[in-house]
Amino acid sequence: MAEVSAQLVKQLRDLTGAGFNECRNALAESGGDLEKAAEFLRKKGVATAAKKSGRVANDGIVQTYMHHNGRMGVIVEVNSETDFVARNEQFRQFAKDLALHIANASPRYLRREDVPQEAAEKERQLQIERTVAEGKSEAVAAKIVDGRMNKWYEDMVLMEQPWFFDDSKKVSEVVTNLIAEIKENIVVRRFVRFELGEGSSDDAAE
Repeated sequence: MAEVSAQLVKQLRDLTGAGFNECRNALAESGGDLEKAAEFLRKKGVATAAKKSGRVANDGIVQTYMHHNGRMGVIVEVNSETDFVARNEQFRQFAKDLALHIANASPRYLRREDVPQEAAEKERQLQIERTVAEGKSEAVAAKIVDGRMNKWYEDMVLMEQPWFFDDSKKVSEVVTNLIAEIKENIVVRRFVRFELGEGSSDDAAE
């Protein structure tokens, strides 16, 4: 294994948010290559999250955010497996950051499967009509519509949105990384976002 400098470990920690030992081991495994080490940690995090995803997570926290002018607020439930993790400062900070993300990004649904089929079909039809009007061929139009639908889901679905604090990551990736670090299953269970004057159809998602 390659010798790894403390400075390189710090760079990887800043890049990924992973712990010191995890970063050092990833760099050693990757021959000191920062990009390969980051990819190694990402894959490890996904594998860890997948192993823990079946575990029951009934503890956690209900986090709130209230905008300074009192015209908008957020409530989000984030679950952990144990009360010990629910009291963990890193876990609590994530819940606070998530509430602020929801306040700013205005998601309407938690996951893609929560989007009503009727709403998705209506949006796809609009995108098909738009693409045809642009004069695209049928083969090209299909790919364009798929890409635009993915962007639409990214706007609407919390877990697919770019993270407010680092738009190179999606919310789902931030959760996965947190699971890898904390070593417990973590579930964003539900949220509600209230904005003065909005109709109830815009307020909640589960």
